[in-house]
This record gives sequence, structure tokens and C-alpha cells, in this order.
Amino acid sequence: MTEDTRPVVLVVDDTPDNLKLMSGLLKDLYRVKIANGGEKALSIANSEMPPDLILLDIMMPDMDGYEVCRRLKAGRATRDIPVIFLTAMTATEDEEMGLKLGAVDYITKPISPATVLARVETHLKLKASADFLRDKSEYLESEVARRTREISAIQDVTILAMASLAETRDSDTGNHIRRTQHYVRALALKLKDHPRFANALDDGVIDMLFKSAPLHDIGKVGIPDKILLKPGRFEPDEFEIMKTHTILGRDAIEHAEQSLGTPVAFLAMAKEIAYAHQEKWDGSGYPLGIGGDDIPVSARLMAVADVYDALISRRVYKDGMPHAKAVGIIRDGGGSHFDPDIVEAFLTLEEEFMAIANRFADSDHDMAKKKEYLEQAGS
Repeated sequence: MTEDTRPVVLVVDDTPDNLKLMSGLLKDLYRVKIANGGEKALSIANSEMPPDLILLDIMMPDMDGYEVCRRLKAGRATRDIPVIFLTAMTATEDEEMGLKLGAVDYITKPISPATVLARVETHLKLKASADFLRDKSEYLESEVARRTREISAIQDVTILAMASLAETRDSDTGNHIRRTQHYVRALALKLKDHPRFANALDDGVIDMLFKSAPLHDIGKVGIPDKILLKPGRFEPDEFEIMKTHTILGRDAIEHAEQSLGTPVAFLAMAKEIAYAHQEKWDGSGYPLGIGGDDIPVSARLMAVADVYDALISRRVYKDGMPHAKAVGIIRDGGGSHFDPDIVEAFLTLEEEFMAIANRFADSDHDMAKKKEYLEQAGS
């Protein structure tokens, strides 16, 4: 073992003879640092090159060894340095106090050199093993965190790509996806402490809502262009076909779940939203005609977000509705189209919704590209 790689042992004692004795005993095996008081010992322990082990006297002026140990164990940078008390205090209660404070060993004076060397070697080996395991654990944790971030990013990109594919065939632009994502999250955050929603909305659920919301209209990829791209009102038979986009979306996501062979929470929520976001509070929606609390919370949130965005957004064939008028329609729909408590939350978030709409507004370039695409698709 070279000089530079030997473990460092810090000896703390206020008596020069004791420091000389311990330094002489240890110097052939370890790099030895000395401190004649508690303050100096703490300064060395908190330096850029901290010791690997500390031999600590108890009876010292100004700051006793107990207080030094207490401060070492309270410090993030020093708490894992093993401390061995080396003291003339032989009472059982003194040893109990030292071990209670976090010392790994307690040696009484007069010392046995062989005992000191054996215990120092043992605790340095234990520390080396603990450091290895700690470093390994931290590395594994960082790798898990990195892979989790990668998987989450891949999921997000895949979802947005799938959702954008659906949007390219619709009169909406891709910014509709981002706006509705943020509307839904804003509503969920507002309602997370509401008595009716507290059990259904926590931070994890809200994150899944944000992730899964873009897939709400994924079923539109299965609707024929002549219906999906029609600028006017649907004929009754056309509307019946259009309504099937909720079922098509549910089935597509369900197929993805089955292909994975394992449940995925955000896909389960995406399936809820895709299937039920056209349901209405009074039971007059589709595809099931369910109402009230039978409609999943995720779908009720999306219903408000989706309708608001549909009202205010420009389309190739129409201008967007003024914000105030759209707010009035949402307000009037409380208790019939929408969950009334979600509408109340929406009304308190008017300015935030407007800010989201402005942040992700459709540019003239977006609309020109969409118009060009729809004209080509219709030709």
C-alpha cells in the first residue's frame, strides 16, 4: 500500500504525550493526523480530506469528546466517520453514553497497543465495506432514476406522437393537445383538496392525468375523412359514426395494454378519458349515457377542458369564440353537461385558462398548414 492510499486516522487528545504515543503506534500503518482539541478536530473532519476514522478522548477542556461526537454525527459530511473513544473514563455509564452518541467502540486507558491496532483495523475494514455498499447503492439509485426518466420521456414522446397523428386528421392543431393537458392539470390541482375529489386526486394521479390527456381523441384515427373533416353539422347517421371515436379510442388503448401484458396506470386512465369524455353530467352524453359520479373523474375534467378549448379555438372553417362567451357556456352547462363542482373550479381559474390558451395559441402558420393538409385530404 502506497503512502497516498493508506487510511487516515485522526487522533484527538489534549495531552501532547498521548498524541505522541498514539502517533508512534499508528504511523507505520496509517496516515496520522492529530488535534489537541474539539474545534480543531471538527475542522479537520469537515475538510476536503476528512479522516477515515477518529480516535477521540473524552476529557478535554472547552469541548469534551461527547460533544465532539455529537456534532460529528449531526453533520451530513461527517456522520459516517467511525469514532472510537479512547479515554481514562472507565465507568459503565460513560461507555454507554459514548456508544449511545454513535461511537463504534470504546477503549479505556491505559491502552493495550495490540487492542488499539486490532480495533482500528476492524473498524476501518467495516467502514470500507460500508462505503462500497453505499457507493454501489447510490450508483444503482442514480441509474434507476436515470432509466425512469428515460422511460417517462419515451412514454411522453410516444403519447404525443400518437395524439398528433390523430390531430393531423382533425380540424384541431397540435396545440389543442398541449392546451387540454394544462387545463386538466389546472383543474385537478384546484380540486385535489375538495371533499368530493380528495380521494381521487393526488399528485401521482394528477401526473398521470397530464400524461394521458393527449390520448382523449385518439379514436378519431378510425373515423372516415368525409365525416371527420366535414366543416358543417353532421347528419344523424354521420354523428352516430362520429360518436364511435370514443369506443375506437378505448379499444386501441386496451389493445396496447394487452400487448404489453402488464397493467400500466396512465394507459388505464387514458382509456377512461378516451371512452367517457363525451358523457354528460345529466346522462345525455355518449357512448354509454351514464351521468353524475358514474362518469370517471378523469373524463369529467377532460369534458370541461375539451369543450372550452373547442369553443375558443380557431378552426380552418371558423373563428374562435371570445373567452367570456365560452366561460358563459361552461357556466350554464354546470349540472347538465358538466360536473357542477368542476365548473366552479373552472370559474375560479378563468385567468389561468386564458393564460394557457395564449401560451399555446395557434399561429397563422399552424392554421395555414392545417388548411393545406385538409384541402389535400379532401381532394
